[in-house]
Amino acid sequence: MKRVTIHDVADAAGVSLATVDRVLNGRPGVRKATIEKVKQAADSLNYKPDVFAAALAKKRTYRLHFLIPNGPNAFMEDLSREAASHARTMSGDRMQVHVEPIDAFDGHRVAGTLAILDKSVCDGVAVVAPAFPEVRAAIDRLQVRGVPVVTLVSDHPSSSRQHFVGIDNTAAGRTAGRLLGRFLPKTSGKIGLIAGSLGLRDHAERFDGCRDVIAQCFPHLELLKVREGRDDNSKNADLVRRLLEDHSDLAGLYNIGAGNRGVIAALTASGRAENVVFVGHELTPYTRDALSDDVMDAVIAQDPGHEIRSAIRVLKALCDGSPIIDGQERIGIDVFIRDNLP
Repeated sequence: MKRVTIHDVADAAGVSLATVDRVLNGRPGVRKATIEKVKQAADSLNYKPDVFAAALAKKRTYRLHFLIPNGPNAFMEDLSREAASHARTMSGDRMQVHVEPIDAFDGHRVAGTLAILDKSVCDGVAVVAPAFPEVRAAIDRLQVRGVPVVTLVSDHPSSSRQHFVGIDNTAAGRTAGRLLGRFLPKTSGKIGLIAGSLGLRDHAERFDGCRDVIAQCFPHLELLKVREGRDDNSKNADLVRRLLEDHSDLAGLYNIGAGNRGVIAALTASGRAENVVFVGHELTPYTRDALSDDVMDAVIAQDPGHEIRSAIRVLKALCDGSPIIDGQERIGIDVFIRDNLP
């Protein structure tokens, strides 16, 4: 369907483009009868203003900073790549997207990065925010300096951030628990848990969700103590090797965060992959191969492209004082098994 433009409204109302522009932007100098005529034409055509074109007309530039963890985290690499791609494609719309790498496990350094930002540098910030008090304080101070902040992937609701862009991580953890409980036999069994750190809110929420479902619906299954590998492939491989050595009866494995390559490598090398139900997060080339090879049983995923686009739209709306469309910005939880890989 052809998009209705301001030219169509002008033709329908029988007025000039300049008059339509004055009416739609609430500027003076237009007779009341003409205002009504333009508004009726816009309503009858279901005209929706192009917000990016409007920003261009106002000569407004939006400088957005994305603080995304670095390191060998395939999902964060996808986020950074999506942000960099949008930085290139949106530059003509006066949208400047800058990606700043951070260490999500170092709260003081993240807070320090937030501390040097203000309105002279950027108009909005999206940050993968570790749940440390110093990060909350830095977000609050940045808000006071007039820079809107949204949290990305991992929320910090105790801060004054204005919006969260990401999945419901408690629901994602409950999904993992449900999958493990349904895939495993209805006999007693142990489930190993690997996390980057329970100091990361998204990991903590996923753990809570998984634990609640297992306790409520599958009490015959035992969740072992969470082992933290900082989303590092080498550390995760060591943790899984030790889990397999310590528990010859290990029935399930849930990797709450990243570092799936290490888990996959250790499980494959053990020769026990077909006997251990393995659920993890994010569809990457490595988890895709693991699903195809029957090393992983299910992957719970989120769309990095949707999250970056959503964060850009939300930050722009906050800069403009425009409403946020909740339905458009809701990030869905995808579940992939070998048979429904895209």
